[in-house]
Amino acid sequence: MSGAVLIALAAAIGNLLQGWDNATIAGSVLYIKKEFHLQTQPTMEGLIVAMSLIGATVITTFSGPVSDMLGRRPLLIISSVLYFLSGLVMLWSPNVYVLLLARLLDGFGIGLAVTLVPVYISETAPPEIRGRLNTFPQFTGSVGMFLSYCMVFGMSLTYAPSWRLMLGVLSIPSLAYFFLTLFYLPESPRWLVSKGRMKEAKQVLQRLRGREDVSGEMALLMEGLGVGGEVSIEEYIIGPDHELADNHDEKDQIKLYGAEEGLSWIAKPVTGQSTLGLASRHGSMANQSMPLMDPLVTLFGSVHEKLPEMGSMRSMLFSNVGSMFNIAENQGKTDHWDEESQKDEENHHTSDGSGAESDDSLRSPLLSRQGTNAETNIGPPTTLSMRQGSNFMQANEQASMGIGGGWQLAYRKDETKEGALKRIYLHEEGGDTGSRRGSIISLPGDAHADGEFIHAAALVSQSVLRAESLLGGQQSIVEAVEKQSENVTKKSVWKALLEPGVKHALFVGVGIQILQQFSGINGVLYYTPQILEQAGVGVLLSNMGIGSDSASLLISAVTTLLMLPSIGVAMRLMDLAGRRWLLLATLPVLLASLIVLVLGNVIKMGEVMHAVISTVSVVVYFCTFVMGFGPIPNILCSEIFPTGVRGICIAICALTFWIGDIIVTYSLPVMLTSIGLGGVFGIYAVVCALAWVFVFLKVPETKGMPLEVITEFFAVGAKKAS
Repeated sequence: MSGAVLIALAAAIGNLLQGWDNATIAGSVLYIKKEFHLQTQPTMEGLIVAMSLIGATVITTFSGPVSDMLGRRPLLIISSVLYFLSGLVMLWSPNVYVLLLARLLDGFGIGLAVTLVPVYISETAPPEIRGRLNTFPQFTGSVGMFLSYCMVFGMSLTYAPSWRLMLGVLSIPSLAYFFLTLFYLPESPRWLVSKGRMKEAKQVLQRLRGREDVSGEMALLMEGLGVGGEVSIEEYIIGPDHELADNHDEKDQIKLYGAEEGLSWIAKPVTGQSTLGLASRHGSMANQSMPLMDPLVTLFGSVHEKLPEMGSMRSMLFSNVGSMFNIAENQGKTDHWDEESQKDEENHHTSDGSGAESDDSLRSPLLSRQGTNAETNIGPPTTLSMRQGSNFMQANEQASMGIGGGWQLAYRKDETKEGALKRIYLHEEGGDTGSRRGSIISLPGDAHADGEFIHAAALVSQSVLRAESLLGGQQSIVEAVEKQSENVTKKSVWKALLEPGVKHALFVGVGIQILQQFSGINGVLYYTPQILEQAGVGVLLSNMGIGSDSASLLISAVTTLLMLPSIGVAMRLMDLAGRRWLLLATLPVLLASLIVLVLGNVIKMGEVMHAVISTVSVVVYFCTFVMGFGPIPNILCSEIFPTGVRGICIAICALTFWIGDIIVTYSLPVMLTSIGLGGVFGIYAVVCALAWVFVFLKVPETKGMPLEVITEFFAVGAKKAS
């Protein structure tokens, strides 16, 4: 996965430039005021700082639809050019009006980067590490702030600090970003598929995944073009065909071929169960007593929760089965169990086809067992791969392929519509993927004592592909997708935005962006220099010969430096604990920090005690914010929208972010005058409490899931909610 990691890191340089600019203007404005005599013109001073914010807000309005039309990469290139030009103009700036123009150009670059970098990373990253890679923008932004503060601090120690040079240095890293976006970053494969450019998409995926066979993901990306439609949840028992095929119509079975001669597996639907009701009854058990809990949260939670009382088994099917369409030769016989187990263990660590590197919870139950029970352990699990020479799809068979994160994509003929196909997203049940031996599962009326079975859940919906593209057996998946891509019917953007699943996702995305902006980060940033000054840091630095302006810059640099280890912890936990867990764990800490700050401003105490308590609260707040409420809203927003409308939906969420930022920034001085610092932090504390409730009831867990599966879940959840 090194290709995807390096691509994400290169793309995140855009956020490094944003952090660099934010810190630079905060330091250089001290000297801009003196040169242009703005001490008596606070409005003009504020406009210089806020002009980039205004530019980002304006450009965000257009960035989403334009990125859906032109692609993600061209707009990232334009962002780097805008950064570079703004740096040059700021370096020149003969008067304040030219400086305002430069700041506006800079805001355009910031708006494009902040909006599109998370989208680009999400569309190129494997599901298993998507959260970690999408934490890069937060990390590089903080690194940019730290480096910029250090640079401005060093310049402030000179005899005649030049604010033009401080601001103009931005052109140097932006030039490096320009070359990276132009010559290194590929276009998003999902965007390429949406435009029918299948060969280019395949080449990009091969580069990102480091392997030749990307058939499964190509089919997945093609399916991502479908928005809306009926989605149902079904159950299957997957096992050897001689165990399950008896007395069952072959057209309802997904057939998989094993490595050993004559061995094949099929998936048998479990009949007599409802679809959405089954997911509700046997999804997240802990959430059933919550009447206000969004059904969507329950559905997503059921994928990740463990139900140890239901029994468990080790399935090599979901971690090793490959694509049926580009088959590697593997006809070896199973020898000794210990030798096979060793091979299986090695395959488990090296497999790159379906998410073997994901944590155990990714293959936990979507649905609990119905009428099954774990009995005795049996011999070696069989590693499944596809027979060499197997055709794409035969007339009465179906196909299955790994798509990452413990999920499989399968197809079956839709008997209700001529030439239509049903797509099936399969997810294995099993509470403990670490168990080596399989379990015998006895089925009511189909009891067998000598087979291995896997209980899987399935999201079933209408495929965008047609049967004539897949049937015939003489073409690969990529060829079939290329053949079909030109004929895929795409909904208009506005019609797609009105789909229940998309509206539901917009509610989650816009809601969490609003709550993030009003959670207090701007107020705490505003208050930090005052707190550290009260703590005596300024006096200490003054005794060391450092002036007040330089001292404030050094304090800001140290504060930014403290964030970096916390972001590192968040990167580690994002795909292990998950986004939802991090939010629910960190928001109470933010709330407690704000309450302490409120009490510190209400209760009379000694200056030293007040300074110490306030300093600790501010540091804890910053470190906790960058672990959860800082990066996660953007990560979630980049994951929950369908490919066809992802750009415009992200633009709506980003526009909410920037408008909220403007409101909070400009209302803060007024609020400080009217209700004081204690009142401001009290309001922020209430917002953090509301944010925790919102996350608990409305925000689902998306870790380790392919983007296309996430959008299917939103469609199901919206239907249940209605």
